[in-house]
Amino acid sequence: MSDIGIGIVGGGYMGKAHAVAMSAVGAVFETRLRPRLEMVAASSRESAERYRDAFGFARAAADWAELVNDPRVEAVIIASPQDTHRAVAEAALSQGKPVFCEKPLADNIEDARAMVAMAETAGVPNMVGFNYIRTPASQFARRLLAEGAIGDVTWFRGEHTEDFLADPETPFSWRCEGVANGNMGDLAPHPINAALALMGPIARVLADVECVHDSRPGGRVTNDDHAQIMVRFASGVMGHIYSSRVATGRKMGYAYEIHGTKGAIRFDQEDQNALWLYRAEGPEAERGFRKILTGPAHPDYAAFCQGPGHGTGYQDQIIIEARDFLRAIETGEPVWPTFRDGLAVAEVVEAVLASARAGTWTQVDQP
Repeated sequence: MSDIGIGIVGGGYMGKAHAVAMSAVGAVFETRLRPRLEMVAASSRESAERYRDAFGFARAAADWAELVNDPRVEAVIIASPQDTHRAVAEAALSQGKPVFCEKPLADNIEDARAMVAMAETAGVPNMVGFNYIRTPASQFARRLLAEGAIGDVTWFRGEHTEDFLADPETPFSWRCEGVANGNMGDLAPHPINAALALMGPIARVLADVECVHDSRPGGRVTNDDHAQIMVRFASGVMGHIYSSRVATGRKMGYAYEIHGTKGAIRFDQEDQNALWLYRAEGPEAERGFRKILTGPAHPDYAAFCQGPGHGTGYQDQIIIEARDFLRAIETGEPVWPTFRDGLAVAEVVEAVLASARAGTWTQVDQP
């Protein structure tokens, strides 16, 4: 075993999640690389010191450049606002430091493409944070599809629905301005990533994007609340993706349904420890969806718990990400999803926005 100094840029919601994950991953997965919480950077010295004390970092930095340039920081996690991602990533990559960047990869397509080019030129391990697809249930779904368990896939439906802005009286906040902070920058990347992971590349889209509540107490909303997207995959299969931050009643509606010639699969993150599987076999009177509770027989479950049905949670997904990042660093081999995989999501988002403006089917650029 050997230790590795971890620096995290940002100590808020996701910064804390990554700090906890890096503290736990060595014990959970018995990794050969053992993270050392070396430094945390925030928007001020005071807040950085608060995070250092709360999360167990050795030191705090007043800005991200101090963290990236410190020789004891050997790998960098970016959990800061999207408009900072490119500058932090390029500074770290230029020094040969592995980078894990929270999604979306950047706040615009040009920066996302530049980050991929920099990472691949540098030849440094890089990953982007899409944690929901890492649940044992969704990993099992990917395995079932690869094995042809439901035959030839004929249709896909994916969504990410929440209701944190469903009430029009919810006050205006930073989430209400700028494309990158709207539904298409915040929520939509998750179901798009799921679609790519489960179904493969998306060839073209036809989309409608809408701001439902364009005025809130304190300001005018300048980004979207929800979007519906018809998709045609490169495989020829058709599908639909919906994402919304105004879906009243939905708290974590990351869900998908996949139909095939021999069966179907359903999943909903609000019941993340179960996968619903239908097999078109046996007497018609006995057919139906079967609820499969995840357990040690499913991917990455046993490291957390030996009891089937006991379940894993949100933080466990981040710990799995940490294991994957350490594996990429240790082996030097790319571990999905890399920056290029994050760019693939960004290219779909770009095509969706273009389709919504033009009102026509739009081709997706392939990264």
